Amino acid sequence: MKIMLSAGEVSGDLHGERLAHAIHEKEPRVELIGFGGARMERAGVRLFRNFADYNVMGVLEVIQNFCRIMKLLDALTAFMKRERPDLLVIIDYPDFNWRLARRAKALGIPVFSYIPPSAWAWRKGRAKDCAKIADEFVAIFPHELPPYEAAGAKIAFVGNPLVDTVRAEIQPEAARAFFGAPEGEHIVLLMPGSRRQEITMLLGPMLGAAKILLARRADTRFFLPVADASYENVIQAKIEAAGVPVTLVRENRYALMAIADAAVAASGTVVMEAALMGMPCVTVYRLSWLNYWIGRALVHIDHFTLPNILMGERIQPELLQDEVEPKRIADELERLYRGNPNRAAVTAKLRKAAARLGAPGAAGRIAERILAAARHSKTGTKD
Repeated sequence: MKIMLSAGEVSGDLHGERLAHAIHEKEPRVELIGFGGARMERAGVRLFRNFADYNVMGVLEVIQNFCRIMKLLDALTAFMKRERPDLLVIIDYPDFNWRLARRAKALGIPVFSYIPPSAWAWRKGRAKDCAKIADEFVAIFPHELPPYEAAGAKIAFVGNPLVDTVRAEIQPEAARAFFGAPEGEHIVLLMPGSRRQEITMLLGPMLGAAKILLARRADTRFFLPVADASYENVIQAKIEAAGVPVTLVRENRYALMAIADAAVAASGTVVMEAALMGMPCVTVYRLSWLNYWIGRALVHIDHFTLPNILMGERIQPELLQDEVEPKRIADELERLYRGNPNRAAVTAKLRKAAARLGAPGAAGRIAERILAAARHSKTGTKD
């Protein structure tokens, strides 16, 4: 049995890695192939292409790279036609993956959508279009289901794999020794994201905020978990130019979250990981003005960070576009320092948000659904 996975960015690579391990645990003989990153490859996926060479974000950036992206799509289609997988599993990355899904459907290859497009937030009508292409869907948040159910899609929420994977690698005392951060020091994390555009847009204001906080609270230590090692030189250069002492972190990042006071983080999965570790965040995001105005016209949501969306209220700060400036970030972070009463109220609600991700074992349950779909495709019968 052969299953093809397609993931086009770091978060999808993480989900693909967990999925690959879970599939092989249940059915070691399954051959996994596809498009993804280093994590998926280490988990046993035979990659046709690595997304690191194609990862772009934003309308203008996609237009500028359109020819390369279409050539990639054609190459993956030819690969799919040659390999004839029993199932294509598309993991998030909607603009590209749904083009690939249409190609798969035309070739008679069933499609399984893991982390479908956010039809609950914008372009609700696309749930109907997606339901015509994919045979089955699995969402990782409960609020994603209604538009797909209304469109007649076979969709389920069976939990979120983060519940199993987000765990402190070492105990708090060992973590403080590992990071050289004794009890009593305040620890703040800078998490500007995994894409070059995010680092360019967000790391400057984050470092500016760090400089302000250091002047106010000399007992503050700053750490930056490196999401993508290929951008480490860019990050280091920005830190040196800012003149702020920041330690780059390459391991034990969940243990670091567990002992940290707070973080300033780019909007994304990492904010939910932080919530699971009980660490509050000031979530920030900036886009080019073209991308921002297009998004503002199309997206209609009250909150843009996952814990706030899950709770339906602003339980921790969100800063967008012009709000992303050093003093505002510093002020919001200081209110999340240990010892501030506001922090206790925020972390209590973060625990409630984390509880809405479901029970442990989600990756295994998702893998079972994928394997069942692949078997059905191969044999033409259900289990």
